[in-house]
Amino acid sequence: MSTATEVSTATELSTATRVSTRTEVPHGFDRLVELVPGERAVAVRNIPATLPVFDHHFPRHPILPGVLLLESMADLAKAVAGADPAGWRLASVRGVRWKHFVAPGDQVEITVEVTGRTQQTTDVRTTARVEGRVVAAARLLTLVSAEKPREGTA
Repeated sequence: MSTATEVSTATELSTATRVSTRTEVPHGFDRLVELVPGERAVAVRNIPATLPVFDHHFPRHPILPGVLLLESMADLAKAVAGADPAGWRLASVRGVRWKHFVAPGDQVEITVEVTGRTQQTTDVRTTARVEGRVVAAARLLTLVSAEKPREGTA
């Protein structure tokens, strides 16, 4: 075995041990590719042509509403942020770019990377791709602990 192979194998093992053994797929996703709690996740969501939203958005040129794609990004971010995704809620979104339409039959791969974290907040950067092409990206999603009171309600 060459040195390069040994290094590669050691790196793969190190990464594999850090990946969660969690087999539960977050709600709304068809497949969880990778989940490293507190660091990153990759998941796949298929977009079936039978979604009721395509009846009115738009009948002759159906596309997935961007807010539903953003919701999927936030759901995966919650899975990365903590053991209990219900323990987090989306507080803010910054720097969202919609680059291409998502149509019925597409398979969307969503990647989330944690960029900052406190006990009460988690900041992530996220990207959605279809066939390797970026269809949407958000520079910053901020999740807050569900226990933290909402602004103006305390």
